[in-house]
Amino acid sequence: MKNNSLACTAILLIFTMVIQPNSFSQAEVDSALQSAPDSVVAELDQITPTIEIATNDQVMDMLDSLVLLTFYSDREFTTDTAVLNVYHFPPDSVPLYPDSVIEKRIADLNREMLVELGFNKYVKNYINVYAVKKRDLVSRVLGLAEIYFPLFEEQLDKYNMPLELKYLAVVESALNPTANSRAGAKGLWQFMYGTGKLYGLKVNTIVDDRFDPYKSTDAACRHLKDLHKIYGNWSLALAAYNSGAGNVNRAIRRAGGTKSYWAIWPYLPRETRGYVPAFIAVAYIMNYAAEHNLYPVHPGILAAEIDTVTVKDVLSFDQIAEMMNIPRDDLKVLNPAYKSGIIPATKDKPYILRLPAYRVPDYIDNETALYAYKTEKGIEKEKLLAEIKKAQERNIHVVRSGENLGLIAQRYRIGVSSLKSWNNLRSNTIYPGQKLVVYAPGYSGTTKSSSSSSSTDISSRDKGYHTVRNGENLGLIANKYKCSVVDLKKWNNLSSNTIHPNQKLIVYEPKTKETTIAKSESNNSGQNVVYHTVRKGDTLWDIAKLYEGVTVDQIKKLNNIHNSKRLKPGQKLKVAVKS
Repeated sequence: MKNNSLACTAILLIFTMVIQPNSFSQAEVDSALQSAPDSVVAELDQITPTIEIATNDQVMDMLDSLVLLTFYSDREFTTDTAVLNVYHFPPDSVPLYPDSVIEKRIADLNREMLVELGFNKYVKNYINVYAVKKRDLVSRVLGLAEIYFPLFEEQLDKYNMPLELKYLAVVESALNPTANSRAGAKGLWQFMYGTGKLYGLKVNTIVDDRFDPYKSTDAACRHLKDLHKIYGNWSLALAAYNSGAGNVNRAIRRAGGTKSYWAIWPYLPRETRGYVPAFIAVAYIMNYAAEHNLYPVHPGILAAEIDTVTVKDVLSFDQIAEMMNIPRDDLKVLNPAYKSGIIPATKDKPYILRLPAYRVPDYIDNETALYAYKTEKGIEKEKLLAEIKKAQERNIHVVRSGENLGLIAQRYRIGVSSLKSWNNLRSNTIYPGQKLVVYAPGYSGTTKSSSSSSSTDISSRDKGYHTVRNGENLGLIANKYKCSVVDLKKWNNLSSNTIHPNQKLIVYEPKTKETTIAKSESNNSGQNVVYHTVRKGDTLWDIAKLYEGVTVDQIKKLNNIHNSKRLKPGQKLKVAVKS
């Protein structure tokens, strides 16, 4: 009878808690749940609002990546939360708040920020990820913020941008400086190779500027500012940062032209739909961490304790670690851009090295000795230079449709056997989109035929147009028209080798018997008739443009053409030209 009475009391207490959640502590809730029968708890699970947890997305991946960031996980750095716990929560308690409280807090933040913040079920899901599901990792993020947020704020202020954009890096990488996404994005700001290159971030075997906190932050600020110029809206700029402007533009068109994030939300790629909600959740958690009993794990070093020195000669992390007794892992975390632990500096091209500030005087006093120091592994200047030279000669070739190993080998002036050896190929089979490593000393990015500085004489050639087909490149087209890549680029004012399908290129084709003027045929207006051989992709409009004063109607009339769509490659057309 006593047990039944306790159970009834627990049931009444629990239902009261559901109706008035702010009247009870978390400890009272836990105690009541322990006293209630399992059947009652099961019923409560059905009537209590459930929170959907986002899984298998970018936010979760980046938070999980912090597990591997060993430099920041040493137990000796863990903050004493008992001292910081101003709300006097039990050490392991997870405070929960009704939606109305969270919504009001976000509204208060929104009044202080230019990036629009709001609250809905999607934002609530991500707040639950940060405040409940991934608490330990969020504590590390709070600690890492002590290193990176001062840097972010300095750069954002430099470009006169909202300082709250610093929270974007938490969504992107969870402040892991060596974060890698499944799509190939890297660093604190998760730059893809092409976008990073567009903003001046250099990438090779030894150095990857996408991992450099300073360079990547500067590039991210410029990229975000460019996106904001396009949309005039920071939420849309954030969405475009994640999925690309093309996807956002398509979503705007599908939403009827409305430039509002929540209006275009249903039309965005699936992974981007959670991007701005995650940003809002991060802004909330970073400002209300203590209210959720979240406190930072000390990162081991703070922003004010880091300083820089200039390296003017080749240097390795091993040399610095052995001679100056600085842990190699510390050097790697402070300087993640040097992927191989080698700084390829020269007198004319110095590099920056970040060190604990108190070690900078030691570095300056021993700089010359450091360059000459030979490590226990035998790493010395000559070997480092050899590694750098090899990296500089390394190219990545993306196979295009129609290419084979022979064509690629010819382009880089190397042997097919070398290509197969470098890429562990057992046969000659390759496929479009495949990436091949190519070591090509002296390769300048042009084919052999294009390296000549002399231009082709066009006086003995006929002007024409070539429509680019899938898989074609300038080298193949130049070979077809017996000219050089340099000629094609000059004729078409091309600044690079990039062309795209259906693009029309001006070409000067060597004259053939079919294109010579037939003097025996002339008309009464003093015009001569020439024969034009139709090429694949030619239209009557293209052909008319090749001859001065010729119109499409004249060609149709002269050749009794009633349907121009029936032109066939090899077909000969009469064209009346001025004599």
